[in-house]
Amino acid sequence: MNLFCLLGFAANKFEDDFAIDSSYYYSETAVYYKNNKIFDKALENANKAIVYSKKHTNELSLANSYYTLGIVYVELKKYEEAIEKLIRAVSIYNTLEPSAKQALSYYNLGVCYMHKSNFSKAESYFNKANMVYETMNLTNGKNMVDLQKALLYLEKNEVKIAESALNNLVRMPSKGKDTFNLQSEAFYQLGVIKDAKNDNEEALQYLIKAFDISVASKNIQQQLKVAKKLSELYEKIGIMNKSLDYLKIHTKLKDSLDVIALNQKKTLISEQVKVGDIMRDMEKLDKERREQEKAGKFSRLINILSIALITILSLLSLSLYKNNIIRNKSNELLREKNLELEEAKERIEKASQARAEFLSTVSHELRTPLNAINGITHILLEDRPKASQIEYLKSLKFSGNYLLTYINDILEINRIESNNIEIEKINFNVRELLQNIQNSLKEQASQNNNDFVLRIDDAVPDFLVGDTTKLSQIFINLINNALKFTKNGSIIVAAKLVSKDEENCKLSFEVQDTGIGIPREKQESIFDSFSQGSVEINRKYGGTGLGLTIVKRLIALMGSQISVKSEVGVGSTFYFDLEFKIGEEVVTKNADEIIDEKVFINKRILLVEDNKINQMITKKILEKKRMIAEICETGEDAIEMMRKNKYDLVLMDVHLPGINGTIATEQIRTFDAVTPIIALTAISLNENREMLLSYGMTDVITKPFNPDNFYKIIETNLVFEY
Repeated sequence: MNLFCLLGFAANKFEDDFAIDSSYYYSETAVYYKNNKIFDKALENANKAIVYSKKHTNELSLANSYYTLGIVYVELKKYEEAIEKLIRAVSIYNTLEPSAKQALSYYNLGVCYMHKSNFSKAESYFNKANMVYETMNLTNGKNMVDLQKALLYLEKNEVKIAESALNNLVRMPSKGKDTFNLQSEAFYQLGVIKDAKNDNEEALQYLIKAFDISVASKNIQQQLKVAKKLSELYEKIGIMNKSLDYLKIHTKLKDSLDVIALNQKKTLISEQVKVGDIMRDMEKLDKERREQEKAGKFSRLINILSIALITILSLLSLSLYKNNIIRNKSNELLREKNLELEEAKERIEKASQARAEFLSTVSHELRTPLNAINGITHILLEDRPKASQIEYLKSLKFSGNYLLTYINDILEINRIESNNIEIEKINFNVRELLQNIQNSLKEQASQNNNDFVLRIDDAVPDFLVGDTTKLSQIFINLINNALKFTKNGSIIVAAKLVSKDEENCKLSFEVQDTGIGIPREKQESIFDSFSQGSVEINRKYGGTGLGLTIVKRLIALMGSQISVKSEVGVGSTFYFDLEFKIGEEVVTKNADEIIDEKVFINKRILLVEDNKINQMITKKILEKKRMIAEICETGEDAIEMMRKNKYDLVLMDVHLPGINGTIATEQIRTFDAVTPIIALTAISLNENREMLLSYGMTDVITKPFNPDNFYKIIETNLVFEY
């Protein structure tokens, strides 16, 4: 409360033989106590204001007193009491000329009903507040109500209407600090909406605008709120340095607010000292007036005001002392919490890195013996085994392939979590991609007597730009999942056009089955790692429980999210949207054309491999196609043999004793840029195809390899030898 105004008001009233309406004094005192969170005193003074207003039969004063009591109850979150008092206020205001407090009464009634979740009444009162502001031509007041209405629409989950209202606010002309504050809050709310939709890029844009405007308008409270949200959002999307920057800004702003509060209290004390001077002047005036008229009444009132002033000064001094203690404790606690957060962040990052490296190492090391298992199984099956042995060998081959799939899934999860993965931009035929997937899985579908149907909207462009490898991975995981849990039913893969312009389009994809379905309580957790709904389902149907986790994370990398609709015994539908650039027509080569066996005959192959079992298996597989294999075990030997001999192709293991395969290849390319060198590797977390090719390798074969794919890659490099 402004003590100058209070004392000035008292001085003016004294001049009229103390015929004062004390309701104004008590109303202002109530507001002062409310602002300083002393609510018992605020309620006491607001009720006294009502008593004096009734005593003097002043309708405007009575309406203002009810309004003051109402906003105190709003601050206390006692919304029933607040509604009663504010309705009394507006019933009186409606008999008088339109005023700002009349509009504010309607506005606060809307706020109360919002907190009671009675959104229709809240909206009605906000509209009434706007009508009063329009009558008075108070644009800022109307904009304040429009912002509150937008928040109301958010509470009602009418997000589109809320977005429209907020967008109107951010587009309004900037006319001073109040407009800036409204626009900053509107941008902030738009950012929160986009964050809830996982539209991280737009959320960041809006929040940064909100922060910039709050800085321009010097609204530290708004800066504090927006900085905290930016820190949380950057942490959510994994940009930890930015998150930490905004956390530091938030902390500095918090400290600066404490400093400002301290300065304000110092200013208040200074003003109160000036009030003491004014009081002395008033006492002198009172003495002169006492000699002329009614000196006794005036003297008593001066004494009362002096006591009130001393009491207020004492309360302010006590409040300042307590606030300093609380602020120091809060700052110390905040510093401790910041240190704890930084230490926890470092521990989490180290634990995550250790986990990723452990799983990568384990999966990588498992590939070497697994290569031996799969290779020997293939050789035995090719050597015309006894009829009694075939089933055992097929079971061994199935087990090896299952284990390989499991290891690949673990490695893929690690690769995604470590951000060691990029989205490629390749021109491709979307219809051909889906048809190839359908053809490759038709036999698997027939095993459970399922129909496998592909439905592509005619409006979908034939050629798009995207990552075909990850798209294939998404669809194969979803379709395999559908095939596994469906018998005597159907699997439908659908693609529809959602929107399109000259350069871009948005497609909607669905994978629908008529399988066992997913219970409602399990539909959120099925995307978690190693989750399959229940132990019984895992035992009955098998699988790693990683397929849907990979799908979810790959789709998230592409800027979208996957959802599921399912009913037990009816089936499941997984659906998601993706955006693409529209591509150009490309001519694709048939990857399944028959291998020309003559390409392999008498070709000299240098096999660089340090593992004896892998040497034996790979050499046996090469000799099956009548190739001549020579073996060396180190990178240094490989370089020396390449200097002395002419080979048609080199199979280079990446992990070798001494210098590894990549360094050996790099050195060979200094004197031989022609001979194809194919990497043989169990690709780990820190390796990828592009990295290996950058050292001069021609192609990559991943261990453990499928023999048919092994022959195909060798044939391709022998035919297209440069």
